[in-house]
Amino acid sequence: QVQLVESGGGLVQPGGSLRLSCAFSGSIFSRYGMGWYRQAPGKQRELVASITIGGTIDYSDPVKGRFTISGDPAKNSVYLQMNNLKPEDTAIYYCNTGHPIFRVVWGQGTQVTVSS
Repeated sequence: QVQLVESGGGLVQPGGSLRLSCAFSGSIFSRYGMGWYRQAPGKQRELVASITIGGTIDYSDPVKGRFTISGDPAKNSVYLQMNNLKPEDTAIYYCNTGHPIFRVVWGQGTQVTVSS
């Protein structure tokens, strides 16, 4: 069973930066690509960034220009560099496949809180 472990979250002031990491088992990156998702309180989980093994990258509009996704298939890892964070970025962040249908069991996520 594929396992996902997210880390790197924390409390940061508006305008600050964080780098999230996701470690996973299995060959899901090469098969399905990877994505970062987030779920804010009272809201549905949303995809914020995705990357394919071929290097195709996509971002949701709210994070475009501020977040950068990268991956290291050899290390079974994917990262999310988040700059110029805003209070509305506060959420639990998860990684999973970037496939629109196929998902593996969600990990526990990592909490990101942007507050002064």
